[in-house]
Amino acid sequence: MSKSKKFPPQVRDCTVRMLQDHGGKYPTLWAAMESFTPKIGRAPQTLNE
Repeated sequence: MSKSKKFPPQVRDCTVRMLQDHGGKYPTLWAAMESFTPKIGRAPQTLNE
């Protein structure tokens, strides 16, 4: 079974909030995404899209 390529709205909203609230603690947006994506089971490239 393959994973869905789209985020459920709840996951997307939570991830956006995490980036807004904590993204400033990282030197780049990419570094923040690399930190957060393992928690939601996705790759940083998925968020970047």
